Amino acid sequence: MKNKQAELIKYISDEVLVLNVWVTQGIVLAVSTILAFFLFDSLSEFLSLFRFIDGKLVWGIIAGLLVVMIDVILMKILPTSFYDDGGINERIFRNLPYLHIFFLTLVIAICEELLFRGVIQYNTNLWVASAIFALVHYRYLFKPFLLLNITLLSLFIGLLFELTNNLMVTIIAHFIIDFLLGIIIKIKYVREKKTDCEREDCL
Repeated sequence: MKNKQAELIKYISDEVLVLNVWVTQGIVLAVSTILAFFLFDSLSEFLSLFRFIDGKLVWGIIAGLLVVMIDVILMKILPTSFYDDGGINERIFRNLPYLHIFFLTLVIAICEELLFRGVIQYNTNLWVASAIFALVHYRYLFKPFLLLNITLLSLFIGLLFELTNNLMVTIIAHFIIDFLLGIIIKIKYVREKKTDCEREDCL
């Protein structure tokens, strides 16, 4: 199963991979909307999960920066194989303009938090939401470290929601994590490409 997925991805262009991310988020948003319609008694109950004026919003910023800092440190001290997802994340972000990375990661944060925290966790519990979140990130299931990483991340963000009961906090944290890591991936790729070009004396 894992090898079949890896082989299939080899024949997909970077542009199609990015398009697939956008389509996937559209599906996530649609599922969230349908489930919310049946699981919430009213629109006002659902909207009560969003508080744009809340002193706890800073928790999302701190949490996001903390996760990125830990990830960067681990990337430096652990073997590169631990973070190897088959090159998918690199292929998604390496050629995207920074503004595109901003909007893509913002949409991902909003759509996924709506589903996993706003709908699933709110109507079940932290553990169910985290388990489903990990399973949805299918390509990590065959990578023990990445699976542990994504599971702990989901539990952490889920705990943040439990403590604040504000989806804006988790959306901010999720966005900061994805956006900064996407930028890091792009910068690393640009630097490596520049270094390779200098070695080959290309124009």
